[in-house]
Amino acid sequence: MTEPYRLAVVGAHLTGQPLNYQLQELQARCLRTCTTAPLYRLYALFGGEIPKPGLVRQRAGQPGYAIEVEVWALSAGGFGHFVAQIPSPLGIGTLILEDGETVKGFVCESFAVADALDISHYGGWRAYLAAQARKNSSEPLDKSRDSV
Repeated sequence: MTEPYRLAVVGAHLTGQPLNYQLQELQARCLRTCTTAPLYRLYALFGGEIPKPGLVRQRAGQPGYAIEVEVWALSAGGFGHFVAQIPSPLGIGTLILEDGETVKGFVCESFAVADALDISHYGGWRAYLAAQARKNSSEPLDKSRDSV
């Protein structure tokens, strides 16, 4: 039996997120939730129908963060099919996890984060989305729309 490929996902493919079904359809299974080594920054990318983050590894000496990821196991065929669907500016690179393990995972081309929002301090995509939801629910309603 072939060792399954391990793939770290960081955004829209996480459990409960809108693109997770793509992993489910390939019969991938979630092995664990963990963080990367503190070498990365996470950005909220603009554009696209489904919001996505971009993970960029920092150069030596630049501050980075540990970012939450899920590590999934896929068959070789499933891995190839999955990777073929990934649109630019995202791609697959090698991530270093908190325990030093290296796995393939989502990375982002640097040009795409030039004007993107740095959300690294949230520690992950789900924490960022939760903070955005809390912010939106606490904003006062626009009373002018109710006066007509």
